[in-house]
Amino acid sequence: MWPSYVINLAGNTQRMDNSARQLDAAGLPWERIEACNGWELADDRIAEVYDAERNARKGKQPLVRPEIGCYLSHIAAWERIADNDAEGGFIFEDDFEADDTLGEKLALLSGSADDWDMVKLFSFDTEPPLEWERPLGPYRIGLPYRVPTCLLGYGLTRKAAAHLAKHARPFFRPVDEDQKFVWETGLRVALVLPPPLLVGDQTTVTGTIGAERRASRSLQGAVSRTLHNLLYGLDYSWRLWRHRRAERKKP
Repeated sequence: MWPSYVINLAGNTQRMDNSARQLDAAGLPWERIEACNGWELADDRIAEVYDAERNARKGKQPLVRPEIGCYLSHIAAWERIADNDAEGGFIFEDDFEADDTLGEKLALLSGSADDWDMVKLFSFDTEPPLEWERPLGPYRIGLPYRVPTCLLGYGLTRKAAAHLAKHARPFFRPVDEDQKFVWETGLRVALVLPPPLLVGDQTTVTGTIGAERRASRSLQGAVSRTLHNLLYGLDYSWRLWRHRRAERKKP
């Protein structure tokens, strides 16, 4: 069984207790990863890891401090998997809720990574369009046409974790958004069906990314922001379509 890692800020003890309870109940070996508190990052550290200029040219919207901390937290988890002897690992953000199939599905995934590099354990769309699918024991695994947003829980092979950790910095998009650009990462991102995770308790001692982003917005820029996001989405859809079409033509 591959090990599991839970990203958790020190002050969020209730979230950590809930995560530990669920992973222990599923019989999963796990380790806590100290999350990076983006609110406490020094400006020079942010300038080192975050490419604000590229974000202005190619990003959907400027990253707020907790998004930068979140990205650094996932990089720390990738590095832990890359440095481990296991062939891969599973990463959880600490606000997940698991069903009673989690342990069985992770056991099956730990021995079946021949046709994927990353596997998502959560999706808001539980039956998305798939490029391919196959059995995973009594369940299914497939390659979604559009990679689900959110990194609530996912698995990575050790090779994929090392690749992501090596090429991540400096970043200009949120960490979950970056994983959707599979023609850039080069990873095959699969999805377990049905997904064993749901979004759990969002209570946090530091506030949320969404609240921080809302506080940073101004009404004056609402129209231009809406237009920019529309163009960003259209460009992504076009690039994704070209990528999937090219993949289908491969022998």
